[in-house]
Amino acid sequence: MPRTYRFITADVFTNRRFGGNPLAVILDAKGLSDAEMQRIAREFNLSETTFVLPPASAQHACAMRIFTPGLELPFAGHPTVGTAIVLAECGLLPAGTESMVIEEKVGPVPVALSSRDGIRQAVFTVPRRPERGGVPPARADLARILSLPVDAIASEVEPLTYSAGVPFTFIPLRDVQALSAIRIDLAAWTDSLASGPAPHVFAFTMTDWKKGEEIQARMFAPAMGIAEDPATGAASAALAGLLVDLQQPAGGSRRWRIRQGEAMGRPSLITVEADLADNHLAAVRVGGGAVIVSHGEIMLD
Repeated sequence: MPRTYRFITADVFTNRRFGGNPLAVILDAKGLSDAEMQRIAREFNLSETTFVLPPASAQHACAMRIFTPGLELPFAGHPTVGTAIVLAECGLLPAGTESMVIEEKVGPVPVALSSRDGIRQAVFTVPRRPERGGVPPARADLARILSLPVDAIASEVEPLTYSAGVPFTFIPLRDVQALSAIRIDLAAWTDSLASGPAPHVFAFTMTDWKKGEEIQARMFAPAMGIAEDPATGAASAALAGLLVDLQQPAGGSRRWRIRQGEAMGRPSLITVEADLADNHLAAVRVGGGAVIVSHGEIMLD
């Protein structure tokens, strides 16, 4: 007799079905082994699948594990937003819940819930402030990975690596046309980035590098088994560190809007907020909406 586990799928960082980034949520993952979780994630073959478990602390809503088709992640944004909204939409949180804490491998993640125009919204506070990493490969190597000429990389900004729990190589591009023209060269990626500390590629562009608030982006993560991701909350969180260092706001709060997934026909909108105190990054929040798409049961022998 097979074991059955109830699941919900939702589209995250969007206000409509079939946009945003799809997510599968296993609502009660007790009894699943690590290997079984990985097999289920491969079966769904989405950017991430989450597994909801009892929390270690009675003060927290749940614990959550996150798997891509290829590996487990300590933290990710679209699973955090999507799982929080799924729990609220399915009545698995106390009525009227406006805030919760999800236990992830990176640590406890606070999440605020609200609604806008009838669509449930979630905003999480990044558990680790973004940190700058090592020096990425040379511009020529990065251009080869993207199948672009070297001058497609913006001259005003250096490619950099940052992490807020998951490390990314951020490649600034001169315009939207360059962003649209990307074709990942896996051989070039394997040669120069795959074995490095930040193998995941986040290419982005802005019309105003010093003051802009609107960003267009694409993310590629062959190491995770993800050819391209429609919306990447963990990268958005890390990008806040780069943008604060680049734009050097004097204090208060800054807010950016990241549009991603348009090249895949899955437009996504991610909001990022950064609080600054004494010219230092004090907190980062990432948020967006989600809508439920399907539900069912998955069976394991």
